[in-house]
Amino acid sequence: MSVEDSVQPTVEEAAIMAKKPRTPIPKLQVFILLLIQSAEPITALVIYPFVIQFVRETGVTGGDDTKIGFYAGLLESCFFMAESLTVFQFGRLSDIYGRRPVLLLAPLGLTITMLGFGLSKRFWTLFAFRCAQGAFNGNIGALLVVLRCAYDEGIGVSKTVMNEISDPTNAADIFSLMPLMWSIGSTMSPFLGGVLANPATKWPDTFGKIELLRSHPYFLPCAVAASLAFCAFAFAFVGLKETLPSAVARAEKKRNSTPHERDPLLPPVDSEVPPQPSTPVPIRQLLTRPVLLAILNHAFLNFSSMAYDSLLPLVYATPIGLGGLGLKPHSIGLLMGLCGLSNAIVQGFYGGRIIRYFGPRTVFTGCFCALVAAYAAYPVLSFFAARAGRIDGIVITVLALQLSSSFFVYLAYATTIIFIIDAAPDKASIGSVNGLAQMVGTILRAIAPSFASSLFALSVKNNLAGGYLVYIILVGMAAVAVRVTFLLPRQLRAEGRGR
Repeated sequence: MSVEDSVQPTVEEAAIMAKKPRTPIPKLQVFILLLIQSAEPITALVIYPFVIQFVRETGVTGGDDTKIGFYAGLLESCFFMAESLTVFQFGRLSDIYGRRPVLLLAPLGLTITMLGFGLSKRFWTLFAFRCAQGAFNGNIGALLVVLRCAYDEGIGVSKTVMNEISDPTNAADIFSLMPLMWSIGSTMSPFLGGVLANPATKWPDTFGKIELLRSHPYFLPCAVAASLAFCAFAFAFVGLKETLPSAVARAEKKRNSTPHERDPLLPPVDSEVPPQPSTPVPIRQLLTRPVLLAILNHAFLNFSSMAYDSLLPLVYATPIGLGGLGLKPHSIGLLMGLCGLSNAIVQGFYGGRIIRYFGPRTVFTGCFCALVAAYAAYPVLSFFAARAGRIDGIVITVLALQLSSSFFVYLAYATTIIFIIDAAPDKASIGSVNGLAQMVGTILRAIAPSFASSLFALSVKNNLAGGYLVYIILVGMAAVAVRVTFLLPRQLRAEGRGR
């Protein structure tokens, strides 16, 4: 055992820490931020039920339906690539100009681009608006920062100095809410897209009388998604507070510049508040060992989880004779929907407690172990389905165990955020560090689906390792990721500083 490990808290010590009074969470601020976050999955996934037909109707394929998959995939890839190019920039801008303006820009931009997408008639217009949607989704670089920050709820201008709320007592509670919002958004948005597409045809007596909906059959679901994004913007515009120390200081200085503007009943500005860095450090100085380790683990998580997610509907829908389960789209959708709903419940009620009790690193390592098991379940499912020639009780049991692994993956996303933000050199650089990590993660999210699906097709077509080569490689990569998690600190730096 290393000297470092010998001074780290044990599970029992972590349990004692979990019993300490937790810092109060500013509920309104967290609610607004989670509302902004929910706009991401809603606007990203609402097009899935109708995108194939939308691409076909643009005429870009020239009537050749074999090309539809390519163009639909292009829309998906451009979304993630645009997000990867802007997520760091948003985080950096939030470190310089403040969190609030960056977060207000994102949902407003999503509102406009979703409306433009629904009104498009040509493929390249769809492509342009989809790129813009991905770009505005890069606001997560600022969003995750503000989830860690809030104003003190005390009275007076002097109390508007930022307090970090994600200390060891409540960070798990706050960040475990993010997967919950993603689950809700990702479950609701495909439903909206499927039900509201082609409304003039489905309801000719009502929507059929509206010319706009007859000429633009996919505008309604896009407009509803845009409306939800605009609601997030409206709530944020009214209630979201600034949390960047330098921006707060500038506002405070401006208010105090004219004596009569300050309420004489308010207490004077606390001069003993330690000064905060006003500008982020240069990018080169961000690449410290803690930052690089946090980003490396975040990269493994994004690639592994996205590869798993992309394989799941592919393997489930592939015929049993070709190594899949032969499930119908309805059954796959039902399974994934029930899994998402169960996941939301688990994360909302137990996610924070689990992370607090066991500690972020233990939970993160356990999550990758669950991913190893989830990948290993694919060939087991294939074997038993092929042997029985159908979905029997054994297959259903393995299926339930595999789907339950996603509960751990969502916990991993909560803990990786904690490590990324804790690794930042100082408070003024949190946005930049987080933006850099999200940029790397988004790039890998764009690569992983093509990698996994192509490797699956190659393995099955050429019977490589009995058709199981794709699983062998992905299990190996997830196992390497398990080892990399041991490089993360057992104790957060915030805990070491006695926060």
